[in-house]
Amino acid sequence: MNIFIAVKKAEHETHLLTREAHMAAHYLRVDFERAGIHLSADKLDRVNQLNIEISQLCQEFKENIVIDPGYVDIFPPLRMPNNLYHLAKPIYRSNELLGSRSSKEENGFRLMTDSDSLSSILQFTSDDEVRKMAYVKGNSSPRANLGVLDKLIATRHSLAQILGYRSFAEFAVTPNLASSPAVVMSFLQELSKVVRSRADEVLQFLCRDVSIPICKEFNQIREFKLKKCMNKFEDLEPWDEAYYTSMMKSTAYNLDSSAIASYFPLSQCIEGLKTLVKSLFGASFYNIPLAPGESWHPDVLKLSLQHPEEGELGFLYLDLYSRKGKYPGCAHFAIKGGRKVSETEYQLPVVALVCNFSSSNDRSNVRLNHSEVETLFHEFGHALHSLLSRTEYQHFSGTRVVLDLAETPSNLFEYYASDYRVLKTFAKHYSTGEIIPEKLVKSMQGAKMMFAATELQRQILYALIDQTLFGEKLTSERGTASVVADLKRQYTSWKHVDGTHWQSQFCHLLTYGAGYYTYLYAKCFAATIWEKLCKEDPLSRETGNALRTKFLEHGGSKEPVDLLTDLVGDGIIRYREGGVIPDITSLCKEMGLTKNL
Repeated sequence: MNIFIAVKKAEHETHLLTREAHMAAHYLRVDFERAGIHLSADKLDRVNQLNIEISQLCQEFKENIVIDPGYVDIFPPLRMPNNLYHLAKPIYRSNELLGSRSSKEENGFRLMTDSDSLSSILQFTSDDEVRKMAYVKGNSSPRANLGVLDKLIATRHSLAQILGYRSFAEFAVTPNLASSPAVVMSFLQELSKVVRSRADEVLQFLCRDVSIPICKEFNQIREFKLKKCMNKFEDLEPWDEAYYTSMMKSTAYNLDSSAIASYFPLSQCIEGLKTLVKSLFGASFYNIPLAPGESWHPDVLKLSLQHPEEGELGFLYLDLYSRKGKYPGCAHFAIKGGRKVSETEYQLPVVALVCNFSSSNDRSNVRLNHSEVETLFHEFGHALHSLLSRTEYQHFSGTRVVLDLAETPSNLFEYYASDYRVLKTFAKHYSTGEIIPEKLVKSMQGAKMMFAATELQRQILYALIDQTLFGEKLTSERGTASVVADLKRQYTSWKHVDGTHWQSQFCHLLTYGAGYYTYLYAKCFAATIWEKLCKEDPLSRETGNALRTKFLEHGGSKEPVDLLTDLVGDGIIRYREGGVIPDITSLCKEMGLTKNL
């Protein structure tokens, strides 16, 4: 409490503080109050207890996903494509022979339906029934998380109300650019209308005697399936999307994922990131030795970022290969934030970039598909935000910005992963050294945009579900399954499969509760920055200097609206109902949606 009082006093002594120090005092006071320190003792105890319960529920949710990922048993094994055998476990069952008391052992495969395995099954399996079984099982496991999610929603709602908010969504959104759930919902509905209207054109088709509107991309997928099924009438099912869209992309652009990966050895991708940093910022990464006991695993590398005039800027740990028991997915971790120690000393930032790329005994043979290259560049964007920030206080270092701005640098660097002018600097064939052909890159870009509206529509749906679940309190009659089903029918052209509950494995509801919309904010901001600043000459020092001095180096020490407008001028934000939303023009132009604005 004494610290809280001191912080409040400091916030009011504006004349004694630098601008950044005053901001630090303000945000520290807000953080204290969001933790309930200003409440009565009994309410503060309740806030602390609720936060403990929320942490425990989040942990239980994640553990259930590991314990019960779901599985399907496939008989006979020929129903499964060869390229999925590495995901399968051989199983056996006894079948009684017709007219005999004897039995015959039948071979089969068991496939887990965790998110990564399910993605591969749905993309590569031609057997409709196998895809259906996997989709249903993968989207209805773990069932225990339905109850956990209900408790989490109720607990967060109670926490928000004690702290003076009407809902957890209001609690989560208020400190951000959006400032209120109403502004977020307005933005999501506007974007959804633009995305669906592009395509709706409104096409109609008769499905089980019910006339429903269908978007252009959805209709293209359905027509493709109809041809593949020899014009036998087939409904388009949710488990069809990945399989047929992948086939359509390959057919339209003659793409071979293994051929693409041959140009992206992981070691070359790392060199590409180094080249990018050198070109944009004039700084270089150098491998440096690890001290005894410094590393958490032998795979870890340590790099120092150095500038010829400024000296060392920070340190980056790379832990890139998958292994048993490792943190899943890909992420950036700030180990130590940068801060001003004195007039002559600065505490350098230290960050870790952790990925899970498939490894082999020969690490020189590890190659990435293009989606993994984008992921690597995305996380590297976060790392650069941390490494290049130069703030007085650690509180504002790097990615410590308002949530709906935090993903902007990472989304921006995804553009670099798809631009031929960047790719030709490092994407070389692992055996011949041939630079990736420009024609191939254009085909990759075309395939990526082929169903861009469908993918954006999906992300909008996720954000709407997130806002709704943590918005008004759900009644027992309107549980999470009902909310998800209703929103899916309202905002997409895809069916909801009764009995499935995708939300029981969506971990973003834990880490980004009422904040999933921020990915879409960042996508819009990054599209505008790319178009207005980077697209013309993405590798120029002028571009890099602008990114560094007007955006990255400030971390969260500058008001987010000022950061964005100072970087690219007007036309990146809009004001709405007391909050800020992104301008969507650049993103819509990129996706061919401008006629619907």
